[in-house]
Amino acid sequence: PGMDVVGQEYEKGIKFIPEMLMSAEALRGAMELLSPILTKSDVSKAGKVIMGTVEGDIHNIGQQIVSMMLEGAGFGVYNLGVDVPADKFVEKVKQEKADIVGMSAFLTTTGLRFPDVIEALQEAGVREQVKVMIGGTAASPKYAETIGADGYGANASAAVRLAKSFMGKQ
Repeated sequence: PGMDVVGQEYEKGIKFIPEMLMSAEALRGAMELLSPILTKSDVSKAGKVIMGTVEGDIHNIGQQIVSMMLEGAGFGVYNLGVDVPADKFVEKVKQEKADIVGMSAFLTTTGLRFPDVIEALQEAGVREQVKVMIGGTAASPKYAETIGADGYGANASAAVRLAKSFMGKQ
């Protein structure tokens, strides 16, 4: 898909964030037009992803790009937006029977909320049914491992690859 190419070119330094945003917006427009047709057919989704920027953080450009690229890769994405408390992630996981939870944080202070969400998923008894991935400037592979997340997406393209690997579709 085109967004995969854009993501690869971003990783190589050929494309930059403005081009990714324009591509993602074009994809969103196309998906809005095609969605009624696709939902009537038996086109299967790659999986269900709950996305959100954790409580206390209002930065969402990266998270929006990841959401749009996941949609382009065939995932059903439920974007909770910004400043999302742990209980909202849990509620949506239960409601949608999600496969993946994707969390973003820009600020190091709000990155401390990632474990709160993981703990809430555990307490609600749904942690075992979902894979958890984190991203944003407040995240790292080491931090993901430390808090018990299943993976870290360094950028939108990496997040899509990670989600595909979670679903066995690499």
